[in-house]
Amino acid sequence: MKTKLILIVTALLGGTAFAAAQTAHSGHGDGMDHATHSQGQLLQNTILTEPGQGAFAALSEVVRVLEADPDTDWGKVDLAGLRAHLVEMDRLISDTMVLETELPDGFSAMATGDADTLATLRRMVPAHAAQLAQDDRWNVEAVDAENGVELRVTSGDPSVVARIRGLGFFGLMASQDHHREHHMMMARGEDAHAH
Repeated sequence: MKTKLILIVTALLGGTAFAAAQTAHSGHGDGMDHATHSQGQLLQNTILTEPGQGAFAALSEVVRVLEADPDTDWGKVDLAGLRAHLVEMDRLISDTMVLETELPDGFSAMATGDADTLATLRRMVPAHAAQLAQDDRWNVEAVDAENGVELRVTSGDPSVVARIRGLGFFGLMASQDHHREHHMMMARGEDAHAH
């Protein structure tokens, strides 16, 4: 055991000594770092496409669209409202606990969480269930319960049942590509639930 430990320590120290020798031999002890220098040149020629955290990125994109639109009514713009909605979306994805139960024709998802998460679920799940219900391939029901919200999605078509189960609660909450339009309406101060 002692011999193995000594060999491992020697190998590690030897590798460190080799790396130090390589650095000294490279002639860059004068503060010149070619890796950093070339990275700087690359960064000058690169346009980033992701401005950071998801909610920040969504707000940044909306601001860019609003600023490019000469018809934007800045007196109605409500970015604080959109930000609050994005926080709720994050809470729904990050903080919700879900118990999914397969039904013969679909599934039931019981979603719950702490007090803030429950408030989010009670606002978002019924609103999104109404969007999901516009797809006539399935039946959607959101039921408020004492400790959460149940989302029940069913279909008579076995291929749609497979899709429902594959999407699960979070996939269904993210489906029906209306989110960007909804966000623009909120940002413009329009009633996003009236349409």
